[in-house]
Amino acid sequence: MPLHWTIDSKTKLLTAVAEGDVTRAEFESYLDMIDQAGLHTYRKLFDGMGADTSMGPEHILAMGVRMRTSHQTQPVGPLAVAVAEDKVALFARVLGMLAAATRPMRVFHDAGPARDWILKQPPGKSAAI
Repeated sequence: MPLHWTIDSKTKLLTAVAEGDVTRAEFESYLDMIDQAGLHTYRKLFDGMGADTSMGPEHILAMGVRMRTSHQTQPVGPLAVAVAEDKVALFARVLGMLAAATRPMRVFHDAGPARDWILKQPPGKSAAI
């Protein structure tokens, strides 16, 4: 599977690693899992260094809209994204949409520094009930 993840409930860290061609359906499954498991306030590390996608710009933008919409309805935790420099242009609009959320976010070109940074960030705060 091109996209797999690990949830560490003790440290409130969700680590996703993408390898190969990630499809829209696979990425939507990842977003569904975040929604269903209530992981929005978790720290998230997305390692896309070994990833590619055959999704066109309209599909990538639709994923960005979905993520941005969820940010407007609930608190979200910090995000570190590791992506190869040659892929930044492809994801620039989505990264810009994600950066608009009220949370720490950084883009890295190496997974090691991304992991180091995200582990220093506190998880997001849950909304008061």
